[in-house]
Amino acid sequence: MKRLDGKTALITGAARGIGLEIALVFAAEGASVAVADLSAEEASAAARDIAARTGARTLGLALNVAAEADCENAVAETEKAFGKLDILVNNAGITKDNLVLRMKEADFSAVMDVNLKGSFLMAKAAAKQMLKARAGRIINISSVVGQSGQAGQANYSASKAGLIGLTKSLAREFAPRQVLVNAVAPGFIRTRMTEGLKDEAKAKISEMIPLGRMGEPGEVARAALFLAGEDSAYITGQVLAVNGGLYM
Repeated sequence: MKRLDGKTALITGAARGIGLEIALVFAAEGASVAVADLSAEEASAAARDIAARTGARTLGLALNVAAEADCENAVAETEKAFGKLDILVNNAGITKDNLVLRMKEADFSAVMDVNLKGSFLMAKAAAKQMLKARAGRIINISSVVGQSGQAGQANYSASKAGLIGLTKSLAREFAPRQVLVNAVAPGFIRTRMTEGLKDEAKAKISEMIPLGRMGEPGEVARAALFLAGEDSAYITGQVLAVNGGLYM
């Protein structure tokens, strides 16, 4: 029996990178998966690819997590297609890096709207059905810089730190109804973003990490899988760091 047989998952920012890998792993473990992303075309293409590779039922959804109506619609469409929603993964995120004195207010607000407010809006929409069912999992994808801070990323670090606080607050509110809320905090992961770095920068990053290498998207996805499955039934309000020892 697969670890997520009979479960339904909605994953935001799932057309590429870590989100896509989480969607693939969940589908391979038996879940029906709603792949949500800002681009309807990319979300649908990713959903078709996942279905072809895993045989799972999938759905592609256009979603702007910063818009409450979009969030409510994404949950409604997932429930319409699959009958319920068991697992929400808040993975959608953006960066607009700059030093504080050069950072525009609009860039600070945009990152907070997507990374933090978007996760709040999605959790709020998903929780209505989960609380009624007295079961569910919400997994927020935070970041090592939300724990340690990072120069040039005041907006991103603040949003990811806020996501940890949101996780703990939701966990306390939803625990009486058996809805578990946890976070995964990845470190430097090999994605399209980090692959664009120069070799010198990659080497310098690897030197900072006790395990001596960047992580793989699949390693983050398997951490999310653990929090989505029955092996984590007595875990809520926690932050699972997947960072190779970069922050302890």
